[in-house]
Amino acid sequence: MTKSEIAEVAREVTVCELCRLCGSRTNAVPGEGPSRPKLMLIGEAPGRKEDATGRPFVGQAGRILDGALAKAGLKREEVFITSVVKCRPPDNREPKPDEVEACRRYLERQVDALRPRVVVLLGRVAESALTGSKGGLRRGDLGFYRGASLYATYHPAVALHGRPQLLDSLVADLRAAAKAASARPSGP
Repeated sequence: MTKSEIAEVAREVTVCELCRLCGSRTNAVPGEGPSRPKLMLIGEAPGRKEDATGRPFVGQAGRILDGALAKAGLKREEVFITSVVKCRPPDNREPKPDEVEACRRYLERQVDALRPRVVVLLGRVAESALTGSKGGLRRGDLGFYRGASLYATYHPAVALHGRPQLLDSLVADLRAAAKAASARPSGP
């Protein structure tokens, strides 16, 4: 079910017209990675490079994420990477609540099909979208989401916005999430 379901979600995302973001996209960005990942990473939204290529985290924040994954002992090809919304918001603004809600069906289907042991939320927007929290980022173990342990950490873009010291925390959080994924048995 997983490979075909993930492929079907990706196909639907590329033709989706459920919100205003479809009108300005070059490419939708459904996500990429293995069909049975231990870890799934969820960011906020595609940026300019992601919109141009249709791939998640390939711009500046993606290079930072790749470095953080490597420092945490992980390889990009071992994790599934996606975003809360699948199309780039204009001027890289935060996704609006109705845009998040329009994409929720795709994200839920991805989590259900992939059955990751741990879902890592990259940043406040992803954390808020999946937990309903308001305010600042609550880092660490946040319980469960659709059968997976839920962890929140900083978005890699923090290093681009004058806070490179937070990268050590991102790496430590990725290590903790990987350790939890290795210790936790696979879902049902």
